[in-house]
Amino acid sequence: MVTAIVFVHAETDRIPEVAQEIADLDGVTEVYSVTGSIDLVVMVRVRELDDVSAVISDRLNKVGGIIETETHIAFRAYSKHDLEAAFSLGN
Repeated sequence: MVTAIVFVHAETDRIPEVAQEIADLDGVTEVYSVTGSIDLVVMVRVRELDDVSAVISDRLNKVGGIIETETHIAFRAYSKHDLEAAFSLGN
């Protein structure tokens, strides 16, 4: 499983709509509205690295109201719970 964390800058008056539209995309598991220099944090979890591009470049970046995105790929998860089981896509 590949996890990408995407920081999203959105048009201020459209943040709730942008967040919901992103949350509805396949491959997006969570969207958080946050304080600070960014507006939304998006968690993308997919099977393969190539799928990250499909979710972010082909779908997420086309959502209206997004000004800018910054994507980070996770190398390793440090957690007390099993993320693979919690977000299993099935076989």
